[in-house]
Amino acid sequence: MMNTVYGIPNCDTVKKTQDWLKKHSIEYSFHNYKLEGISKEKLVQWCKEAGWETVLNRKSSTWKKLTPEQQQKVTNQTEAIKVMMENNSSIKRPVIETGKKILVGYDEDAFIKHLK
Repeated sequence: MMNTVYGIPNCDTVKKTQDWLKKHSIEYSFHNYKLEGISKEKLVQWCKEAGWETVLNRKSSTWKKLTPEQQQKVTNQTEAIKVMMENNSSIKRPVIETGKKILVGYDEDAFIKHLK
């Protein structure tokens, strides 16, 4: 199964990840969830595997633009998925599906371990 990188093309971390993959001759397909969207089922799968606290990017400018009331509601996976469905830029980037595991964020050690 080919690796799939999920993200948005203008994200510096996604660009850095793509550069790393190319440098190491690792094939991948790219899913731009700004254009192609992201399914609730996919978010549930990622949250189940990595934890919603990892998948939700609380450092993003999108998260910071939410009202304090909106942010305070996010105390569980269901609420986190609602926020990520409505604001897909609040998903930590990139998410890489390897076929066996998902990797969330830029982590060269994890890339070496799971992609090489």
